[in-house]
Amino acid sequence: MSPEVPPALAAVLDGRTPAGVLPWPAGRPVADALAAARDAGWHAATLDLGGVTDKATFLDRCADALDFPGYFGHNWDALADCLTDLAWLPPARGRLLAVTGWQEYATAVPEDWSVVEGVLADAVGYWRDTDTGLAVIMAGGRGRQAA
Repeated sequence: MSPEVPPALAAVLDGRTPAGVLPWPAGRPVADALAAARDAGWHAATLDLGGVTDKATFLDRCADALDFPGYFGHNWDALADCLTDLAWLPPARGRLLAVTGWQEYATAVPEDWSVVEGVLADAVGYWRDTDTGLAVIMAGGRGRQAA
């Protein structure tokens, strides 16, 4: 059984609240969110951005973490397309993406980070009215848009 998770994520996982981009408390293991998602029948993945300071490396990390198909074009449009497809992932009640170590990239390339925030928000919105929601947790905060 997974540990208790913050109420906002619990409400998403059990379907009481639509999926969204959620903060994750600093110092709390992301593994707690991943375990809770898997227990709820969701597919869960971690996008570790530690040490990422450029777009190319960011897109490579996305491709690896989410097991993007070989046709992934390594650009913003391709990222948006892949996040609104997800057909290559196993069937699940929903999908949780835990983003860790994002602060360094957000600081190094703030213009690119703004694009990333928009792509993630759009992808979450795309899946919101489906039977398979996409939730994103931002470990250690919510990103600059919520500041």
